[in-house]
Amino acid sequence: MLLDTPSLYFRAFYGVPESIKAPDGSPINAVRGLIDMIATLVRQHSPTELAATMDADWRPAFRVAAIPTYKAHRVAYGNTEVVPETLVPQIAVIQEVLDAVGIAVLESAGYEADDVIGTLTHQASGAVDIVTGDRDLFQLVDDARPVRVLYTVRGIRNLQIVDEAFVTAKYGVPGRAYADFATLRGDPSDGLPGVAGVGEKTAAALITRFGSLETLIEALDTGVTDGFPAGSRTRLAAARDYLSAAPAVVQVAHDAPLPAADLTLPAKPRDPEALVRLADHYGLDGPLNRLLDALGSVSA
Repeated sequence: MLLDTPSLYFRAFYGVPESIKAPDGSPINAVRGLIDMIATLVRQHSPTELAATMDADWRPAFRVAAIPTYKAHRVAYGNTEVVPETLVPQIAVIQEVLDAVGIAVLESAGYEADDVIGTLTHQASGAVDIVTGDRDLFQLVDDARPVRVLYTVRGIRNLQIVDEAFVTAKYGVPGRAYADFATLRGDPSDGLPGVAGVGEKTAAALITRFGSLETLIEALDTGVTDGFPAGSRTRLAAARDYLSAAPAVVQVAHDAPLPAADLTLPAKPRDPEALVRLADHYGLDGPLNRLLDALGSVSA
């Protein structure tokens, strides 16, 4: 099980009232919410391995070089991400807590959590569950292995299971073609413009007809006219530079450099003393006991 940790702690932050604070009055809602999310996931899905992935770089240079608008609307002063002021200090606490529990926390310099997930998925020899609220990771679903996304759009206790059949039913393309489809359609939440005038239906029709973005571009460059929905060929030709650059942005990496890590589900805390200190300081006894009980029941 691979956790898109930033996606989850943002969800926890907005889902748990900020009135819930540590004994010293500091905000702790995102930390408590995330711990309870992980406990629920472990109980419901019983993974044998677990990794919490993080953003070492939320807006990697290679993506900005390809599409300068990538996440530009989220940039704060000094090229940092716009993050609620009361969430910022909680991110470090989350990492401390997960490390003390013994859950592997992985990031890769110059890459996003999505890329760490893509790399771990590529390396995995068995089934993989990816927990995220980010549709970008739909591109990794693969029924043959299987790899699926546990999509948090309806909440952590009512996850949407995303497999190839879901992607096909929802978007009209195979799961493996989701990145190409998203490139054409665009994604305003990431500052990805897409091809002007090409919406979901046209994007799906193009991918269905040509099979991949690469084949579509080849047809565009060699003068093929058949198979293009009305008016779309002209729009695609006008967006030719974008179509060349966008895959580097949309496709998650499969080769992000990662340190060696033991992803085995911990049966007991890695650092009990540190965990006790964190629990006492931040008032986390309840959620941590629930998480440790869940980990113990699966590892037993």
